[in-house]
Amino acid sequence: QVQLVESGGGLVQAGGSLRLSCAASGRTFSRYAMGWFRQAPGKGREFVAAITYSGGATYYADSVKGRFTISRDNAKNTASLQMNSLEPEDTAVYYCAGALGVVPSTRPTAYDSWGQGTQVTVSS
Repeated sequence: QVQLVESGGGLVQAGGSLRLSCAASGRTFSRYAMGWFRQAPGKGREFVAAITYSGGATYYADSVKGRFTISRDNAKNTASLQMNSLEPEDTAVYYCAGALGVVPSTRPTAYDSWGQGTQVTVSS
């Protein structure tokens, strides 16, 4: 497993932007597919975006497509989520997650490494 730490959450007005970062420890980060999930109060954990271990392919939930961009820098052991045109419905705790050597999945159970989460609040 890799250890993951998210940062970059905060409070933003609707229409604004935030960039979340996920810092990974360990020498095997480049072998992990990475995903971002979110969980709003009273709801289950929801898939947001994912990226292959090489960064060659990305996947998005329909609700964020065209607004969010996932990326990674294997040299720096980081993954990022650029969030633009934020909406109040995007308010949640955001988690980054890693899955060793697999095609990215939309299922949380496919990931074996998780960060502690970072709060994103979008005001209307």
